[in-house]
Amino acid sequence: MPAYVSMPRTTLGAHKVTTDEIADDIRTHHQGHPRLAAAVRAVLGCGVRARYFTRPLASPTVAGDAGIAERATTAFADAAQLAQHAAESALRAAGLDARDIDAIVTTHSTGWAAPNLDVHLINALGLRPTTRRIAQTTLACTGGTKSLAAAGDILAARPGSKVLVVAAEVISAVYHHNDTGIDSMIYKALFGDSAGAVVVTDEPLGPGFAFEDSFEHTLPGSAGHLAGRITEDGLHFDATKAGRAASAQVIPDLRAWLGDRHTDFALIHPGSPRIITDTVDLLGLAAPDARHSTDTLAEEGNLGGVSVLRVLERTHAEPPAPGARGTMVAYGPGFTTAALHGHWHG
Repeated sequence: MPAYVSMPRTTLGAHKVTTDEIADDIRTHHQGHPRLAAAVRAVLGCGVRARYFTRPLASPTVAGDAGIAERATTAFADAAQLAQHAAESALRAAGLDARDIDAIVTTHSTGWAAPNLDVHLINALGLRPTTRRIAQTTLACTGGTKSLAAAGDILAARPGSKVLVVAAEVISAVYHHNDTGIDSMIYKALFGDSAGAVVVTDEPLGPGFAFEDSFEHTLPGSAGHLAGRITEDGLHFDATKAGRAASAQVIPDLRAWLGDRHTDFALIHPGSPRIITDTVDLLGLAAPDARHSTDTLAEEGNLGGVSVLRVLERTHAEPPAPGARGTMVAYGPGFTTAALHGHWHG
C-alpha cells in the first residue's frame, strides 16, 4: 500500500544572507589566518549563493559571541516558530484541520529542548491530545526522509491515519569564528535555516509523490565521520575526510536495494555538489534531473532534514508525468543514509 505525501510547504528564515556577505565576514574576523585566501575561495565555491537565517548575520547567536545557553535556546525557539508556520501552511494546502491529524512525526537537531518539537506543535497547532508522537532529534540531514518513512510505518500499523510530518532546523547556530579549519569556513556558507511540513496518508489528498519502499543504512565504523560537538560557545559540526567521501561507499548498497527498479525523477538531499553528483550517477540520471536539488543548494543552502521536503516542493512546480518512478535519498551524521522509492501520482 503506497504512502501518499501531500504537497510540502516550507518556511525559510527571515534574513537573506549572501555568500559574498559571509566571505566578507570571514575576512573581517580572520585577518591573520594563514590560509585566509584558500578559505574564502572554498566558501565562494561551495555551490551556495544565498541562504536564509532566522537572525541577522551579525547577531550574537550567529556571527557573534553568544554561548551555548543563548545559542541553543534561541535556535529551538526559532525552529519552533518556523515549524508552526510550515505545519499550518501544509494543513491548509492539504485541506485539513489540525483536529484531523492522528499522529505527528518531527525531526529537529539544532538547539535542545525537553519536551521537543512534537509536544510544542501539538499545543501550538491545536492537535488532539490523543495525537500519537514520534520525535526524532539527532537525525539532521536524513531527518526528512526518515520521518516520511516513519509516517509510512504508522500507516501500515494504523490504516486510515493522517500523519503530519514536520522538519525544522536552525543551522546558523553552528556558525562560529572559533572554528578556523577550511571545512568550518565552508559550513558557515553551506547551511540555511528553515522548516518544512507535509501530511502522509494512505489515500491521496492531491497529486504528488507516493512511496512504496524505504531503505536505511549505517556505514560501519562511521560514528565520527560527520558529527556534532558541544563546547561552552555552542554547537559545532565536524566532518572528516572519510565523511566527505562516504556517499560513494553507500552506493553499492543503495544500488542493491533498488535492484532492477528504475528512477525517472530524483529527490536528492542537497548536502553538497558532490553528494548530488554521486547520487545522480547512482540513479542513472543526468545532471538536469537533479536541478531541484542543485537549485535548492544554490538559492537556499543545505537545509538539513528539511532539504528533501523543499526539493519535493520544487518538484510540484514542475511535476513528473503520472506513473513516473522516483527515488528520494538523504545522507546524515555518522554516515547514515535514508531513501524512499515510489511514483508520482496524478
